[in-house]
Amino acid sequence: MSIAHTIAELSDRFFYRANIRLKLFYAMLALIVAVIAAINGAGHYIFNRDFLGYLNEQAQQRMEDMVPRLELAYREHGNWDFIRGKPRVWFELMRPAIVEHNGMAATPLPPMTPSDLTGATLRFSLLDAHRQLVIGYPNVGPDARLRPLMQDDVIVGWVAQTPFESVIGAIDLRFQQSQFLAQLVIAVVAVMLAAFLVVRISGVLTRPLTRVARATHRLAGGDYAIRVEVESGDEVGMLAQDFNQLAMTLERNEKLRREFMADVSHELRTPLGILNGQLEALEDGVLQPDAQTLRSLKSEVEHLNKLVGDLYDLSLADAGALTYRHADIDLAPLLRDSAAIYAERFSQRGMRLSTALPAAMPLHADGARLQQLFNNIFENSLRYTDSGGRLEVHAHLLQQHWHLIFDDSEPGVPPEVMARLFERFFRVESSRNRASGGAGLGLAICRRIVDAHRGTIGASASPLGGLRVSVVLPARLDGEGEST
Repeated sequence: MSIAHTIAELSDRFFYRANIRLKLFYAMLALIVAVIAAINGAGHYIFNRDFLGYLNEQAQQRMEDMVPRLELAYREHGNWDFIRGKPRVWFELMRPAIVEHNGMAATPLPPMTPSDLTGATLRFSLLDAHRQLVIGYPNVGPDARLRPLMQDDVIVGWVAQTPFESVIGAIDLRFQQSQFLAQLVIAVVAVMLAAFLVVRISGVLTRPLTRVARATHRLAGGDYAIRVEVESGDEVGMLAQDFNQLAMTLERNEKLRREFMADVSHELRTPLGILNGQLEALEDGVLQPDAQTLRSLKSEVEHLNKLVGDLYDLSLADAGALTYRHADIDLAPLLRDSAAIYAERFSQRGMRLSTALPAAMPLHADGARLQQLFNNIFENSLRYTDSGGRLEVHAHLLQQHWHLIFDDSEPGVPPEVMARLFERFFRVESSRNRASGGAGLGLAICRRIVDAHRGTIGASASPLGGLRVSVVLPARLDGEGEST
């Protein structure tokens, strides 16, 4: 196993075990350090390149200044022997004899000392007319810049300046080193400042995530009342909102689960208790096995059978396993048949059931399930409407949907519980009096059936003083719908 592979594996293990704040800190810090290093490296490279260019331009200018002095010296001596092997004379000729100051001549400069030698001075060479070295920088290459020295329109020599490839002068080196040191100090300060900012930023970014993580652990432990404070509108704030919604949903589902268990046990215990009491009375001879007793026993068995059947249908609907056989049907006669079945029972209670339906209501649906839907609505109205009241059913087509309205008379339903009517086991009477209503599963099954037909169902106050149940189902237009 290579060292690089080992380092990569250790790094992966570290980042796997580290918390998100530490990961974010190292990631941001590494990115900032890389950016600072890249900026400083590019700056250092550009500085060196431009600085060498600056030095070469200075040397070119100095070479132009040297030409007239060298030509004058050659005129005075007639050849280059006066300078050959004499570096002091060469160095003196490489700088002006006098210094101009505000356009006026000043006193001559003092003799040049070794400390006055610069990198540019050391890169100059004097060549004769045949380009042979007279004095100066010995390594004159093909890249050297040449300037001819003229005497009566005849070339008597050359000045060569070898371009800088690196900084060699003491002053230039000190300047370069000071610039590099300044860049290094700036980089270190920038990294320290970046580290401080990264610590603060990572804390700000991970603090809400940490709260959500802790709240999630508590939620997983069963504390459904936990909530997270939403402090921003960004993705982290949206995560906190989603967490609160999840916690609220779980809390509500847990409450419904407990209520469901209590409701089921209550609904089953009552008929079973009645059956057990009547059977014991028959066994003790208190009751006689006559027709009335048998009808009472059969009534309780039917109640149990209906309750179990409703629970089974509801569980299938929740699991998406409730079967539907869709076909092209006419909803009008189906609804009239359901109304006719319940008309006699409504009449026995002194109530009136009336319908106002179109002649035909084409629909692609499961007729048996819709029959179950209508029966549950009629049963609910029959149980809860006061004697002498009425139920009116009417329908109309609107925007390619059939709107079915079921309006009954008093009593009404309080507005605060209207939205809960389609919950399982919910009844307006919290006493669970079996004489006034069923188990509270009928409307819950109605919602599952309507949802399966891609429709909607809702409850509101009826203009007759009672409850209005509105069912909206998609209509089948001509040429649409196939049996399935």
